[in-house]
Amino acid sequence: MTTSTFTRRLPVVVAIALTVLVVDQATKFWAESTLVGRAPIPVLGDFIRFRLLYNPGAAFSLGSGSTWIFTIIAAVAVVVLARFATRPQTAGRAFALALLLGGASTHLLDRLFRAPGFARGHVVDFIDYNGWFVGNVADIALTVGAVLLVLFGFTEQEDDQAGKPDRAE
Repeated sequence: MTTSTFTRRLPVVVAIALTVLVVDQATKFWAESTLVGRAPIPVLGDFIRFRLLYNPGAAFSLGSGSTWIFTIIAAVAVVVLARFATRPQTAGRAFALALLLGGASTHLLDRLFRAPGFARGHVVDFIDYNGWFVGNVADIALTVGAVLLVLFGFTEQEDDQAGKPDRAE
């Protein structure tokens, strides 16, 4: 991969991550302004419903008493993902990293700035999947990004010689 390919890709990665962040926060604003005090709203029967919850923990509300730990984990994830995203990547990996970066960033913002307080904030969840779990747009981006990263890890070859001329042996 040439340096110019990478420099053209980086703004796209940032744009995708920002789009995930904005869409996630906008849908959470919608959920909080529309779903408070309402019974679940069927979207696809009982399989997908809109239902407002505030999650102090991780997936499936695990570790709900350790919100500050998830804030630290989210902050580390954002830094690590941003570092990886600024390295030369294949288009597929760059897209996957952008989704992960956007999802982790918006969860970090929730943890930092939502009630009950700084670094203890609860994540707004509102998409109920048949009672199995309740998530949000960031969760969708994180799941898709993780699956794509695994798939591209198996199917794409990383160019370890990026920018280096071929050598005859």
